[in-house]
Amino acid sequence: MVRVRGQGLIAREPKSQAGERTLGLPQWLVTLLAERMGQMGAVIPVFPDSRGGYRDRNNVEKAYRLVRAGTSYEWLVPHTYRKTVATLLDAGGLSARTIADQLGHSRISMTQDVYMGRRAVEPRAALALGSMGGLARDDDRGQPALFDDSKKGPRHG
Repeated sequence: MVRVRGQGLIAREPKSQAGERTLGLPQWLVTLLAERMGQMGAVIPVFPDSRGGYRDRNNVEKAYRLVRAGTSYEWLVPHTYRKTVATLLDAGGLSARTIADQLGHSRISMTQDVYMGRRAVEPRAALALGSMGGLARDDDRGQPALFDDSKKGPRHG
């Protein structure tokens, strides 16, 4: 959407081919959106302004800031949701390519560098290293022993 003087908000073409794509959505969301479109009697926009047109991004962001103001959620900006989606897809075992496609990134490296976590402890790494000569030992629960260098000692995952 862009604001054109004298014309208001106009839908514009996406910046790249990745911007026009089919998204994988959970069934509950597909159902919710279908119900919403049925109630509104139109396909676009699904969440119109008070006159049935497109919502101005600046107005939506301002209203969202006002809702968060003075709460413990002031840090929760719209972009946080994109990062959350990437984190959930990554935790679900999806490839970086699949996550990049869902987010509309043309460069997978951007998805990996900006959206995917790097500091997560991965117990499988300890298991793989343990198979290389038996140096790493599992704890009594069968969990790999992890070394937390912030505490300078072993811990168990």
